[in-house]
Amino acid sequence: MLSGYSAKNTASSVFVANRTSEFTDETDNNFFPVNLASDVVDIEKRTATASAFGLLTRKAIHRKGLGTVLTLTEADETSPYLRPKRLKPDNLTPYPYGNAAHKDTVFPHVNYEKLNSAVKTIFQNSKTRAVVILHKDRIIAEKYAEGFSKDAKILGWSMTKSILSTVFGVMQHQGKLNVYDKAPIASWQNDERQQITIHNLLQMNSGLEWEEDYDKISDVTKMLFLERDMTKLQEHKPLVGKPNESWNYSSGTTNLLSGILRKQFSSHQAYLDFWYTDLIDKIGMNSMVLEADLSGNYIGSSYAWATARDWAKFGLLYLHNGDWNGQTLFTKSWVDYVSMPTATSNGTYGAQFWLNANKKLKDVPANMYFADGFQGQRVYVLPDQDMVVVRFGLSAFNGNKFLKDVIDALEK
Repeated sequence: MLSGYSAKNTASSVFVANRTSEFTDETDNNFFPVNLASDVVDIEKRTATASAFGLLTRKAIHRKGLGTVLTLTEADETSPYLRPKRLKPDNLTPYPYGNAAHKDTVFPHVNYEKLNSAVKTIFQNSKTRAVVILHKDRIIAEKYAEGFSKDAKILGWSMTKSILSTVFGVMQHQGKLNVYDKAPIASWQNDERQQITIHNLLQMNSGLEWEEDYDKISDVTKMLFLERDMTKLQEHKPLVGKPNESWNYSSGTTNLLSGILRKQFSSHQAYLDFWYTDLIDKIGMNSMVLEADLSGNYIGSSYAWATARDWAKFGLLYLHNGDWNGQTLFTKSWVDYVSMPTATSNGTYGAQFWLNANKKLKDVPANMYFADGFQGQRVYVLPDQDMVVVRFGLSAFNGNKFLKDVIDALEK
């Protein structure tokens, strides 16, 4: 796992995010035990290899349009692959609905001194890399750490789960599927798993066995670092609970859902294209790169890269209930669906989104919901404040205090 993580993260940082290997070693990979691995990057071949203590060596390769992936055999380095077709960026319309310069707006009800103080504090108190705050479709605060800018792609980690969920929402709106249907898994049709619905999977409430532990060899680490087809590991797990009664956070479930999505299309190419043409590029998240496994499945659990501004566009789509500049990608019923508390999650989880329904963040509205990733990657949607708050970094932070300070900057 150690060598796999280091090789994969190094390759993506260098070839997807365009950082140097030295910068990656000093920052992203500078924590125990990953910092024990030694990395070698081949710029010409677009590969990164890593080993620890001279033992197991792992190699990650870059594939255009699909990010990077760990190889399992030498043949993987030259295997042909399909890549998604992308829509042309709109570089004429001002941000956020295009990629041209945003319009500077000063709102009389925003206390910018308080707001800037809140942003400054989070950079001082945690390893924050980027903050973007949108209010009424305008950037009211934006700040980056040294080495980062509005053009820097940053890994969302498990925020990718919310992207996957939204693809289901788009397809539901288009009448291509119904999330309340039984999961179309052939291997489940002769046992009790046949009762599991797509809805149960989206809510991570299927009752399937899964161990999500990154500190040892577990289901999730085996999936991310050893599997050719990451959609299969969760499929083969038995029931250990009952659907709709056994919430259990599972990256394997998300990748199983990615496999279910693939089955909805007539071709692999159509599956690869849809995520971009009908969602990601449709809302101008043109910097985003979804990484895929060796079998060509998007790794919906973990691997989407984009700029902080583009992640903010994703939050804005939800803030506007699925409407993007006059075009409906999904309706408010989908927003209500993803932000509906999952049974037995204690009000903390919806459909691949996290919630504040139980007021865990006590000074933040209960209807706030968010995409959440490892090391404190966040896209917060605050309907009451007409606001999206994006934070990226390399460490946890006090989300309650940060959001409270931001909200307090809006004068009553």
